[in-house]
Amino acid sequence: QAKYISQCIDEIKQELKQDNIAVKANAVCKLTYLQMLGYDISWAAFNIIEVMSASKFTFKRIGYLAASQCFHEGTDVIMLTTNQIRKDLSSPNQYDTGVALTGLSCFVTPDLARDLANDIMTLMSHTKPYIRKKAVLIMYKVFLKYPESLRPAFPRLKEKLEDPDPGVQSAAVNVICELARRNPKNYLSLAPLFFKLMTSSTNNWVLIKIIKLAFGALTPLEPRLGKKLIEPLTNLIHSTSAMSLLYECVNTVIAVLISLSSGMPNHSASIQLCVQKLRILIEDSDQNLKYLGLLAMSKILKTHPKSVQSHKDLILQCLDDKDESIRLRALDLLYGMVSKKNLMEIVKKLMIHVDKAEGTTYRDELLTKIIDICSQSNYQYITNFEWYISILVELTRLEGTRHGHLIAAQMLDVAIRVKAIRKFAVSQMAMLLDNAHLIASNTQRNGICEVLYAAAWICGEFSEHLEEANQTLEAMLRPKVTTLPGHIQAVYVQNMVKLYASILQQKEQSGEKEAAQEITQLMIERLPQFVQSADLEVQERASCILQLIKYIQKLQIKEVPVAEEVIALFAGELNPVAPKAQKKVPVPEGLDLDAWINEPPSDSESEDEKPKTIFHDEEQRHSRHRQPEIDEEELARRREARKQEQANNPFYIKSSPSPQKRYQDTPGVEHIPVVQIDLSVPLKVPGMPMSDQYVKLEEERRHKQKLEKDKKKKKQKKEKRGKHHRHNSLHTESEEDIAPAHHVDIITEEMPENALPSDEDDKDPNDPYKALDIDLDKPLADSEKLPVQRHRNVETLKSPDSEAPLVEKKSKKPKKKEKKHKEKERDKGKKKEKEKKGEDLDFWLSTAPLPASTTQPQSEPEVGAAVVAEPQEVKKEEREEREEEEEEDEGKKSSKHKKKKHKKEKEEKSKDKKKSKKKSHRSEEETTESVQNGTLDDEPLPPMSSYRLLAENPYIKMTYDIQGNLQNDSQVTVSVIFENKSTSFLKSMELNVLDSLNTKMLRPEGSSVHDGIPVPFQLPPGISNEAQFVFTLQSIVMAQKLKGTLSFIVKNDEGSTHEKLDFKLHFSCASYLITTPCYSDAFAKLLESGDLHMSSIKVDGISISFQHLLAKICFHHHFSVVERVDSCASMYSRSIQGHHVCLLVKKGENSVSIDGKCNDSTLLSNLLDEMKETLSKC
Repeated sequence: QAKYISQCIDEIKQELKQDNIAVKANAVCKLTYLQMLGYDISWAAFNIIEVMSASKFTFKRIGYLAASQCFHEGTDVIMLTTNQIRKDLSSPNQYDTGVALTGLSCFVTPDLARDLANDIMTLMSHTKPYIRKKAVLIMYKVFLKYPESLRPAFPRLKEKLEDPDPGVQSAAVNVICELARRNPKNYLSLAPLFFKLMTSSTNNWVLIKIIKLAFGALTPLEPRLGKKLIEPLTNLIHSTSAMSLLYECVNTVIAVLISLSSGMPNHSASIQLCVQKLRILIEDSDQNLKYLGLLAMSKILKTHPKSVQSHKDLILQCLDDKDESIRLRALDLLYGMVSKKNLMEIVKKLMIHVDKAEGTTYRDELLTKIIDICSQSNYQYITNFEWYISILVELTRLEGTRHGHLIAAQMLDVAIRVKAIRKFAVSQMAMLLDNAHLIASNTQRNGICEVLYAAAWICGEFSEHLEEANQTLEAMLRPKVTTLPGHIQAVYVQNMVKLYASILQQKEQSGEKEAAQEITQLMIERLPQFVQSADLEVQERASCILQLIKYIQKLQIKEVPVAEEVIALFAGELNPVAPKAQKKVPVPEGLDLDAWINEPPSDSESEDEKPKTIFHDEEQRHSRHRQPEIDEEELARRREARKQEQANNPFYIKSSPSPQKRYQDTPGVEHIPVVQIDLSVPLKVPGMPMSDQYVKLEEERRHKQKLEKDKKKKKQKKEKRGKHHRHNSLHTESEEDIAPAHHVDIITEEMPENALPSDEDDKDPNDPYKALDIDLDKPLADSEKLPVQRHRNVETLKSPDSEAPLVEKKSKKPKKKEKKHKEKERDKGKKKEKEKKGEDLDFWLSTAPLPASTTQPQSEPEVGAAVVAEPQEVKKEEREEREEEEEEDEGKKSSKHKKKKHKKEKEEKSKDKKKSKKKSHRSEEETTESVQNGTLDDEPLPPMSSYRLLAENPYIKMTYDIQGNLQNDSQVTVSVIFENKSTSFLKSMELNVLDSLNTKMLRPEGSSVHDGIPVPFQLPPGISNEAQFVFTLQSIVMAQKLKGTLSFIVKNDEGSTHEKLDFKLHFSCASYLITTPCYSDAFAKLLESGDLHMSSIKVDGISISFQHLLAKICFHHHFSVVERVDSCASMYSRSIQGHHVCLLVKKGENSVSIDGKCNDSTLLSNLLDEMKETLSKC
């Protein structure tokens, strides 16, 4: 086959070299089949693109099919498909467009998504529903790869929810529901639209999507929405015959009622309806429906357990189902249905199922569930721990289980944590040790013999409770114990010493010296069998203990009392350790857990050391030699012995599917199934408790308690006749709250000293949906518009109004009052539109028959609060805007506009409700402390834009800002805003800067040092725009100025003229710094390092507050505050070349002193001079 495939691939390669497109398409079709068989065809990626570009649809379809199968983000030639796909998307043939959309959805990359997003968004308004549907669906893939496209595309996507074509509408519902499922809070405003679709659509699949994804995700965020949904959902539950829709409706009703838990007391009818419908599903013969019914029932159980508990019999019936998945789901339900009243009853029925269970997997699951049910919530529902110990002991009868370690863990946990049960537990464990020869026959890993581990430990640790300690010790020293797994033998050895110490103490206290010596002699005789163990751990423990006991024997011969010293070895109580205790232990200072303790050995050393692994090699040798010694006769003899042992073993259960039938067919003593025998009479192991007797005892005890409480109630009624109703409520509570059989003191888990706080589960940093958590109600900024493949000049001429906000965002000029007024009106319009959206949702939700937000302010969501508050904020804003216009001559407004461009993104993300524009345009550093309104006039804030004037003339004004980048230590970016001040059109702008030895302008390849860089746009009248220029530099320790020229053409009605504007570009030392946060401990270590040079300045005549002073330094000189105490603050910044700059700023009454430290003394000196100049202007 491989030879034939290789021959075929060679033929295909020859066909791909031909010019005939039909032959190439056929070759690619063959490759597509080979790819399905698992062969790599990435080598033919370029040929696939050739077939994709074919003009004939049948060939094009083959190309797109191959691309969808083998193209991925790592495909090198995938970028060559961009223009071809764009061409197909704009094709007049709808099928060309359709196949391009389908193929693109399989191999879309971030670059393709960015370049084609606008084209796909245009297709959402196509005349053909076939194309609209595909365009809507592929937008979901585009959003995942290019999240920036979500906001500009969302309005059009929202329109498609009301598309006349049901297919397009269904596609839009699918996309929006998937988005809402991941980030529901951003889609809350669509709730009225979804509600309209839910009540009007007849398409079951659309209804399922809306109910399951949209409302299922939105309801927890908006309680009022749930109240509005209950009625239409219950109507659908009553009316629909589609089981899938019924299930989703029930599921959503459950989610609604969970989110409203406390606020919906009158909707028990809805819950009962859901439970009744789910009962129909569970009773259905279809296994899938039965499974879904149980799944939904488990959700109701969490909030309304009483509604489900009444159907306990139905759930228990499901345990007899043939389908194992249904049985397991029923087990999960039982876990939540348990209460103090019914725990014993449920566990009793589960124990019956354990005996009947076929197959070890389900039986193990039953065992696990019994333990989980009993131990849940820190043994909350167990009223009698003797009963639980008896259940665990009964579970040891299971043969072939893999969960012996679970039973052992529970035995240990209960015995350690519940002090009152220790005496009973020890007696039961001693009984298990006496019968260890019956249990030890199953030595498989994690088999039932694991319980002997717990039994030995409990008997050793709590040996003071043993009645027959000598008998237990002898049981632990039996030769049969050496057949147990090594880790169990190790525990045996360790705990037989504890037991020995306890017996020794008893004998010495009672004066039985001979008996003490006999016990010592027994230990010395039996321990050598453990010394000869193949397990190293057992060997080591047994050897140490044997020598210790030999020494004790010598002392006993001399009649020296030794019991006190021996018992002191095991003094103190061992408490349980919390599961995460090890994680929470703080790492000591100076300890590096990842560092090597010793140098790692080299390869040559490791080869030399191979012979040193003596034990491992010997073990292998022994095992190889032992194997051939077992002949057929020996195997038969062992098999016969094992059968005989199983026949006499009361714990052994035959895993026969039908024990009664087998009993009838093959009579005989050997084949009597153990399950059918009443173990309490003939085969009852002495001391073995039966859990059934505890059920009867518990019922009697509860009956007595109830009678006693009834007597007390009658007495209370005679004394207080006026409070009849209160007594009735107390009576019902007391029935539910059943007292335990005896006082239980559950020991809590221990934590280490100085434990660290709990760890939170980190979210997946690679989650693609994290980037789609975008506020969709916010007005769309110009910078967020999708890239369009056309010349920028056309765009600016076509829509000059859309550029108007750019003037306000980037311009410093505070003159044109009319334009500013228009901008304010536009901003107000956007805010009113957003407010209207909020009011629409609020109004729609307020139609629910519940009181208004004034009556229940706490239960209302944040949406409502925002809607109520916004009108007042808008009025206040209008008032403050009028005040700003009156104060325009003071120059404050210009600073506000300068800030707009620089900080807009941060303001949008913070989404704080802006009470005045002036307050909202503060820097992040300044908002750390609140500033009173009255201080603004007296203490003006620093301008919120770092853009400074570069040059201006009657035609144009240039402002600039310099920004560094930590990733490149030899480059800075100069951003220049060009503002057209004239009524003429400015074009062919070219900026040139004369290079110095230290600083050079980065020009395109092939340009000379005298050539300028063209500005990539033109400026219509009154418009501003920004361009960026990169400069390379060597040293940053000194400020410098570079001369430059801007040349441009002024075009108006009279003609065109060439103009020039000279300027000086000032690179200050502060422009090379980047605001970098620094923790106080790292800052202290930096100061202590001794590698920094120091310098100081003092500036007098400072009257502004310390808060504003720090804001100025942070903003103008790119520092961050490390720590502030009163009028003293430590600050930090870092240069693009890695210089650390540390400041200590102290403010006196009218002066400021700044102490600085830096790696470079020249840089520090120049920075302090610049700061002095800045502060002297305050």
